Amino acid sequence: MTALSPIINQKFKGDIWRLEIDELSDNIFIEVRDHQQKQASFASLNLANGNLNFIDLTTPERWLTGIEAACDGVLLLHNYQSATGPVHKGVIAVDAITGETLWSNYNFAFDSLSDKGPLLYDTRIQPRKLFLADVKTGATSRVTDALVYGEAINQIIAPELLPAELSPVEKPVFGNSIHYLKHNNFRIVSLHTEANGLLNQYLYILDDTGIVYEDLLNPGIQKLQPEAFIMHKNRLVYIKNKAILKVFNL
Repeated sequence: MTALSPIINQKFKGDIWRLEIDELSDNIFIEVRDHQQKQASFASLNLANGNLNFIDLTTPERWLTGIEAACDGVLLLHNYQSATGPVHKGVIAVDAITGETLWSNYNFAFDSLSDKGPLLYDTRIQPRKLFLADVKTGATSRVTDALVYGEAINQIIAPELLPAELSPVEKPVFGNSIHYLKHNNFRIVSLHTEANGLLNQYLYILDDTGIVYEDLLNPGIQKLQPEAFIMHKNRLVYIKNKAILKVFNL
């Protein structure tokens, strides 16, 4: 049996709310929310070597803040206009390694991430006009033709849905389907089982010999969970118990 151990096995103090991968720097960013304390925090880890860059980073806005995007070693954060609506405001740029704030602009908001950097718009101007921002400095230049900007590279691969009867794991499956992905000589499977009226969500890694790794992702849950893992380059990335980030090289 192949011995597999995670390159990243990091637990956080709240629920992992969002993950964002920077394709250029190979850093992964985590948005963590402590609902009891109403505190949002952020962390950065390097996917290539597993190093923790920073953790428990907070902003002056405790709760109404979140991850927007990541680009070229910079994490972009946003605030919210109100606690009751989804509209974002402001852009805060954070260094991926140190957690230092590089720049901020509270008159602009994030539109999208292009292959040349983040596209922002001035919330004071209607109709919306786009500006290309230098992700390192925040300097902006007016975009006259948005069509010249392509989409940013995204190498994330999500699993596919397979009928439950095609599961390579000999275990009773609750529900009609499993999540499945084949990568190199590995097969990764996420499925649900039922016990005493509650569901358990598992993740399995198999090679030609059979199961080489097994993890209980979510025990005692009441409903089927969405896809449990992604692949990025040769790395399996998933969340366990809402608070633990695990990454394997496959």
